[in-house]
Amino acid sequence: MRSNSPTSFFIAGTDTEVGKTLVTGALILKLREAGLHSVGFKPVVAGTYIDSSKQKLNEDLETLRIASGLNPHEQCLCPYVLDEAAAPHLVAERHGISLDATIILNSFNVLTQNFDSVLVEGAGGFLVPLNEQEDLGDLAQAMDLPVILVVGMRLGCINHALLTCEAIQSRQLTIAGWVANTLFNEMPLLEENIQTLKDRIFAPFLGTIPSLSPLLTKPENAPYSIEALRFAAEHIRLPE
Repeated sequence: MRSNSPTSFFIAGTDTEVGKTLVTGALILKLREAGLHSVGFKPVVAGTYIDSSKQKLNEDLETLRIASGLNPHEQCLCPYVLDEAAAPHLVAERHGISLDATIILNSFNVLTQNFDSVLVEGAGGFLVPLNEQEDLGDLAQAMDLPVILVVGMRLGCINHALLTCEAIQSRQLTIAGWVANTLFNEMPLLEENIQTLKDRIFAPFLGTIPSLSPLLTKPENAPYSIEALRFAAEHIRLPE
C-alpha cells in the first residue's frame, strides 16, 4: 500500500454468513505482511462456545485474534460479547443491556492508539440495528473509515450488494473495494454474476475467494485456521 493510503477499514457484508470474518482475517494478514501492526475489532458479537480448556469464546473474535497474532483474551477486540446467536440488539434487550455506541467507539479508539491499522468487522449486514436509535451504518459513519464490502456469492447477491452500496454511499462513506466470496456451494453462473457486479459497483474489485476445501472449512464452534486465512489472502488484494 502507498504510504498515504488508508490502513484502517470497516468491513461490511451483504448479509450474515457471507464471509466477513474470513475476509477481515485475510486482510489483517496482508497488512501484517506489509509491515503494519494490525488488529481486528468487532462492535458486538452474538454467540459463544466453550472450548476444550473451558473458556467461553466467540469464533469470530478468535479468528481475528489468530490473524492479529494475539492470544485468547489478549486485548479487548469487542466490548459486547453476547452468548445467544441472534440479532444483537434483540439479545441485548432481552438481558437488559444497552449497546452503547460511545462505549464501542471508545474501545475502537484504544486500538487505534496501539496499532497501525484496525479492521472493524460489522455484525450481519450494514444496517443491522445497534439499539432503538442507531444501526451499524451509523457506527461506520462515526468511525469515518473507508468501507470494504464482502459479497456472499449466492442467489440474490446482486440486489443485496447494490442496495448495500447505496446505503454506504448515502452516508458519504467511501467504498474502498469489494470482495466476492464464493461460499461453500458455488452458485450457478458465478463469473457472470461477478461481472454484473463489476459493471455496477463503482469501486475497485479486490478479488474472488474460491470455496474453501473441506480441510480449510471452519468447524462448528471454532475459529478459522491460519491456513484458511492464508488461502483467502492469496486471492484478494489490499485497496490502494
